[in-house]
Amino acid sequence: MHPVLKIHSMENTLQIYNTISRKKEIFEPINPPFVGLYVCGPTVYGDGHLGHARPAITFDLVFRYLKHLGYKVRYVRNITDVGHLENDADEGEDKIAKKARLEQLEPMEVVQYFTDRYHKNMDQLNVNRPSIEPRASGHIIEQIEMVRKILEKGFAYESNGSIYFDVKKYNDSYQYGKLSGRVLDDLLSNTRVLEGQDEKRNSSDFALWKKAQPEHIMRWPSPWSDGFPGWHMECSAMSAKYLGEKFDIHGGGMDLLFPHHESEIAQSQVANGNEPCKYWMHNNMITINGQKMGKSLGNFITLNEFFEGKHASLEKAYSPMTIRFFILQAHYRSTLDFSNEALQAAEKGMKRLLQGVDTLKSLKSSNTSVSDIKKLTDNCYEAMNDDFNSPIVIANLFEGLRIINAVNDKKETLTAADLELLTNLFQTFILEILGLKSEVEDSNSEILDGLMQMILNQRQQAKANKDYATSDKIRDELIKLGIVVKDGKEGSSWSIE
Repeated sequence: MHPVLKIHSMENTLQIYNTISRKKEIFEPINPPFVGLYVCGPTVYGDGHLGHARPAITFDLVFRYLKHLGYKVRYVRNITDVGHLENDADEGEDKIAKKARLEQLEPMEVVQYFTDRYHKNMDQLNVNRPSIEPRASGHIIEQIEMVRKILEKGFAYESNGSIYFDVKKYNDSYQYGKLSGRVLDDLLSNTRVLEGQDEKRNSSDFALWKKAQPEHIMRWPSPWSDGFPGWHMECSAMSAKYLGEKFDIHGGGMDLLFPHHESEIAQSQVANGNEPCKYWMHNNMITINGQKMGKSLGNFITLNEFFEGKHASLEKAYSPMTIRFFILQAHYRSTLDFSNEALQAAEKGMKRLLQGVDTLKSLKSSNTSVSDIKKLTDNCYEAMNDDFNSPIVIANLFEGLRIINAVNDKKETLTAADLELLTNLFQTFILEILGLKSEVEDSNSEILDGLMQMILNQRQQAKANKDYATSDKIRDELIKLGIVVKDGKEGSSWSIE
């Protein structure tokens, strides 16, 4: 039996919308049961926002479902810690170096700080860690080697110590723009010339290696100059290193389609003799009032602000699972507009589904079934096999919830076999594939915080009344429970030792 079919009896008909062919295609891995998945990760110079959550959750869904089908998935998601300049046309300051200069820090301090915070946010969203998480700065040698190959094959040129990819020459032999649908002549006529671009033969050429200016902090020695790799080069080099020169799926946000992914195709085609992957997947944007959410536009809301409710646009705090469910309620290729109303509706829906998981545990079986649970299960798999259609899955799960509540209210019946099938359906799709989880533990934590604040207030009142015996007794009793109270100018704080 093919390992892919071991989970579910339906014929495996997973279809993925391939951006490069602009149609859905049957998913056939290059080397089954192994699957190579590469996704562009964050540039870590600030806190993650809702726009970062969408690709993370989208490709977590892909990762989870492929594993559920029985594939052995190697998931590589990079950290960009060098080479991403302020302007995509290879001009301006490195985003991380700029942050380091403003904060008077070593660039890798900035990288570590925001990488740690990104990981914490991803853990809160129940996003699985990738199999490998390489950093651009850790793969300078591989990038230099790839630049050297492209130079040797005549598709790049040196200019003042920098190396640029010759897009016009590439386009004579291949097609630059096949992923994004852009035509080179249009690009050449519409691109404004930026300061410093006189190094390039054409405005559409992109940097493979940049010579570092004297003030540039991050630099490495190369055969051409002390400098740093171009932003597009890192993903080409790291995906080839960890997944091979041709792998299965390359994912990322739609904003990376051009020039980032377009340039990756050109680099890999020249250096390795083929395009990097078989299937290109792109998630659509999150918008606020119809405008893309992003750091460059200054209209973003960080994930921590969502979780704490600390932003002018937020009516309240929204939990990580609410954010996850909100994102999964839309198909990954459709735009998703932020609103408090949509988030509050997602919160209610998510809580109802998780309550259904709990209600299932207490249901009693009967001799007959009113509903067709096998059909409901097939519908969920059909939706997932149709380009990971999570909103249709969720609609079917709400039909399952209706059945659960009807059985619980003694209005419908299910046989023991169907009850087991429904339980498996909810466990598999809600917890395993959609990756939702109960947040009751978090609410317990809020209760503990409230109780501790009440106790500390009582202790503060005792001290104000000069009742030091009571104050000390509260502190000592807390110590016995492993809770240490620290008094400071701003009041008392507590921690569990």
